[in-house]
Amino acid sequence: MNAMRITGIVLIVLGLAGFFTGGFSFTKDTTAAKIGPIQLTVKEEKTVNFPQWLSLGAIVLGAVVLVMGGRKS
Repeated sequence: MNAMRITGIVLIVLGLAGFFTGGFSFTKDTTAAKIGPIQLTVKEEKTVNFPQWLSLGAIVLGAVVLVMGGRKS
């Protein structure tokens, strides 16, 4: 397999993953206040959403790269 075909497959897999999951969330610890040895920490949950058009674009682009990578000049 050459690099073009591998890139196409990776784009398709990432596009499908983004399309079906819709995004991911993570927890971030932030220090709200620090007074001497006492520290107040707040846990915030952040969410990152993937637009569906971006996921579909990655799938289409991956398919194009896969087809073009398979062609022989």
